Amino acid sequence: MLTLYSQRVCAAETTEDALETSQKQEETTKASSVVASRSSFDGETGVDAAPSSEEHIMVNARLDRLRSALQPSTGATVWRFSRQDLERIPGGDNAPLNQVLLQAPGVTQDSFGQIHVRGDHNEVQFRIDGVQLPEGLSVFGQALMTRFVHSMSLTTGALPAEYGFLPAGVIDLQTKSGSTDPGGEVSIYGGARDYFLPSLQYGGHYKKWDYFLTADYVHNRVGVENPTPSFNAIHDLSNQYHFLGHLRYTADENTRISFIAGVSNAQYQLPNNPGQQKQFVSPSFSGSTLSHQLYGSVDSSSLDERQKEITDFAILSLQKDIGNLSFQTSVFSRYSSLGYSPDMLGDLVYNGVAQHAARSVMSTGEQTDFTWHAAKRHTVRFGFQMFLERTISKTDTRAYLQTGEDADGNAEFDGKTVNIHDGTGRTGWIYGLYAQDEWKLAHNLTLNYGLRFDGVDEYAHSNQVSPRVNIVWKPWQGAVMHAGYSRYFTPPPFELIGGASLSKYVGTSAEAANSQNSTVKAERDHYFDAGLSQEIVKGWNVSFDAYVKLAKNLIDEGQFGAPVILSAFNYRRGQVNGYEVSTNYSYGGLNLYGSFAWSRAIGKDIVSAQWNFDPADLSYIRNRWVHLDHDQRWTASAGASWTAFRKSTHPFMISATMLYGSGLRTDGEIPNGVSLSPYATFNLSMVQTFKNLFHSRYLQKTQLRLDVVNLFDRTYQLRDGSGIGVGAPQYGLRRTIMCGISERF
Repeated sequence: MLTLYSQRVCAAETTEDALETSQKQEETTKASSVVASRSSFDGETGVDAAPSSEEHIMVNARLDRLRSALQPSTGATVWRFSRQDLERIPGGDNAPLNQVLLQAPGVTQDSFGQIHVRGDHNEVQFRIDGVQLPEGLSVFGQALMTRFVHSMSLTTGALPAEYGFLPAGVIDLQTKSGSTDPGGEVSIYGGARDYFLPSLQYGGHYKKWDYFLTADYVHNRVGVENPTPSFNAIHDLSNQYHFLGHLRYTADENTRISFIAGVSNAQYQLPNNPGQQKQFVSPSFSGSTLSHQLYGSVDSSSLDERQKEITDFAILSLQKDIGNLSFQTSVFSRYSSLGYSPDMLGDLVYNGVAQHAARSVMSTGEQTDFTWHAAKRHTVRFGFQMFLERTISKTDTRAYLQTGEDADGNAEFDGKTVNIHDGTGRTGWIYGLYAQDEWKLAHNLTLNYGLRFDGVDEYAHSNQVSPRVNIVWKPWQGAVMHAGYSRYFTPPPFELIGGASLSKYVGTSAEAANSQNSTVKAERDHYFDAGLSQEIVKGWNVSFDAYVKLAKNLIDEGQFGAPVILSAFNYRRGQVNGYEVSTNYSYGGLNLYGSFAWSRAIGKDIVSAQWNFDPADLSYIRNRWVHLDHDQRWTASAGASWTAFRKSTHPFMISATMLYGSGLRTDGEIPNGVSLSPYATFNLSMVQTFKNLFHSRYLQKTQLRLDVVNLFDRTYQLRDGSGIGVGAPQYGLRRTIMCGISERF
């Protein structure tokens, strides 16, 4: 089971528990092994003796707890995935990270591997061991793999002042380390559609050093969603490489330095959609008249479009505990690039434009977070973040040259083409600082209040002071109630603003429908959230949460044109509201969970990047509310797992998950006027484990697994190719059977 703890808990309690545990652990360590502790960690004796394995694990566990205490969740909604939870889902460590997150309430599935949290398009931040990564350019690829993760959490709702920039959801990944996941594992996993995934991981510690390394290779023919309902897509090969390394040095029991580096390199064929109608003909193209000899004879089932995505990142952190003050300061860098290669003739014939497109963004920054236990009832937190970013966009476009107009004013073309080069580069930065106080008003009542100041100096130039306040009350045993308000400031995604020179395309088949191109603005929100959770009996929890977001310059994203590159734009006004209900139960080897969510996301008046849209749509939306393209009214998830013989040397586990969606939006009589058909999919997994099967001191655990994705082979459509900012149709994955073997050593 995914223990989706609906912990709308007081972070003061979580922090206090962690600190009490740390203090008790520290006292125990000092009482039982003070001599070894001094010689191993204080450096007072001048001896560089290696700490024992138990001491090393205890000290790092304490520092992990202190690091977690730097990130409060007072009044927010937290969904936690433990290492056991991740291993229970179908696919286990081989499952893409987005598929794991879909099991949390309020997370909606979209095409290109995207997820939406509580009705927002892409305002989700990823943190690795508490450090926020700058945004990247990956569309299809999962730059962060599940096998990298020891545990993770998704925090939503009215966030405390510490969290800025991307507030829809905070996904915090606690990486594996030599302390939490010692030893090695080699695995081979594969199955239908040429799926082949070998992987290797190894972790351990030596004296004061702690290390962990993992790498994998993914080859399959399901890299991008199929544009047709067929069982197999045409031209959908994918090759991906991933690596993560983690090195830590524990200088003493209060000081730790860590370095994390990751690499993701992915190449995709874009799948073809047979039977498409060619748009450009000879000797002239006039309106929708398609009656003459075609400019090209290429068939839409034989196109060769490709996309490459690269992500590299590195994080260097210092963590220190000094009495009542603890902090972590980090420097980091992330490089991300995306390149699209067209089918030159095919893209011209079907779209009127063939474009080599490349974008990249290099981000370097610093993040520092402090926790100060100022008084018995007050925990003060403060810190800052800063990202310095450089983005580059280049396009080489071939388009048909307009030769005139017909009697109705429609453009005419005779097959002559023109090459257009366009490119922009820009450097900018975003910054934020915060301060907040966690005040324990009574033993069962906690107030968290604070301020953030955020600013952006990129394409947009603006800033905002944002108050945040949350209150958490425990009225009786097992119950937690919370309510909160947060003012949010979301900078526009720097890497998704191309800055095209529209005048270069005038008089060609690539000419924009209109010449409006206002700069994408920062989003400003009022966010309200309230909820409760109750433990019914031991092991059974139920929770409810409701939220409302009122937005000015709501940021959305869409795919416009053949290159699968997302572009940002604003609605002048936006509203998102919804509620979530969830429950989970655990007893012995049985684990159950379920959740459903209702959401509505609407916007009015597109006020930036208008050239991407049909003038008729712009006119309609100007004074009318419309559903956002990713608005899905109902979302639900459920899962169950049972482990037999769990205390033996050969435990057997069977698990299943379910995902339901009422359908994303598509055009009807009005833009985004109707929903696609609802769907429900089921996944199944069986895992047989053998401990010490080969009676060897080196081979510790052998595991065999069988996974079935979309067990009942449900055909369902995620997108139909229409809608605001929707570029192509996509269908969900048909039934896929996978199997694997892994060996722990």
